[in-house]
Amino acid sequence: MNDFVTMVEVGPRDGLQNEKLTLSSSIKIELIERLANCGIPVVEAGSFVSPKWVPQMADSEAVMTGLKTLPGTRYPVLVPNMAGFERAINVGATEIAVFTAASESFSKRNTNCSISESLARLEPVTEQARANGIRVRAYVSCVLGCPYEGEIKAEAVAEVCARLMKMTCDEISLGDTTGVGTPAVANALLKTISNDVPVEQLAVHFHDTYGQALANILACLDAGIRIIDSSVAGLGGCPYANGATGNVATEDVVYMLHGLGLTTGVDLAALAKTGDWISKRLQRPNNSKAGLALNLSN
Repeated sequence: MNDFVTMVEVGPRDGLQNEKLTLSSSIKIELIERLANCGIPVVEAGSFVSPKWVPQMADSEAVMTGLKTLPGTRYPVLVPNMAGFERAINVGATEIAVFTAASESFSKRNTNCSISESLARLEPVTEQARANGIRVRAYVSCVLGCPYEGEIKAEAVAEVCARLMKMTCDEISLGDTTGVGTPAVANALLKTISNDVPVEQLAVHFHDTYGQALANILACLDAGIRIIDSSVAGLGGCPYANGATGNVATEDVVYMLHGLGLTTGVDLAALAKTGDWISKRLQRPNNSKAGLALNLSN
């Protein structure tokens, strides 16, 4: 495996959709552009789910049309179905993200259908994306635990991933949705899944609910992972643990990666300033320890 780690910034979508304060389109656009200018190669830019369910993302069309994209940077958007896909391509999206779960209970509560039904719903989306030359990223929720079922078997996660690969998804992001995972379990999961899916096509998406995210990421790096999802300033919360932090902070991950001698192409100082800027706009504390320390030292 090479020494370059691809950072996937999910703050403008997964982070903001879990924040209480809804930002204006102009601030969202500025956030995305700032993150791209920090050298982050993939910045999730919006979501085309129904505004009824995710009101914070209701202006994704306006964000996408107002965005000044940076050459070489990818801007995936979340789509739940064909209607969402059509909305996304109508505003020029060149990469989409689809989602399912490794837990039947979570799938039924989150999307009102079984895992098999959710995959069947996604299949025409991935087919149409392939026909249009659009890259597809897939999220799998609850890979290390479910708020309703508890432990999820690695074999169940591997089966979902294998089915997504048959749908020709380009990349699969493994989400520890409740943040219950621990390093040994995360490492073992990767080894199980990599029997069916090349590790180069796997990403990890950890929440820091129990303070295990960085340790889990390190364990997954040891298993060959080189794509990591994170959220600037730790934007977002954990809806299954009241008051708990959500996504691991991008600044903290990049600081650790650089300390390991790995490269990201990210300007950490500029990223820390962006984390401070967006935290102030959201009127909330900055959840990045590295970001806080770097801003204090400058």
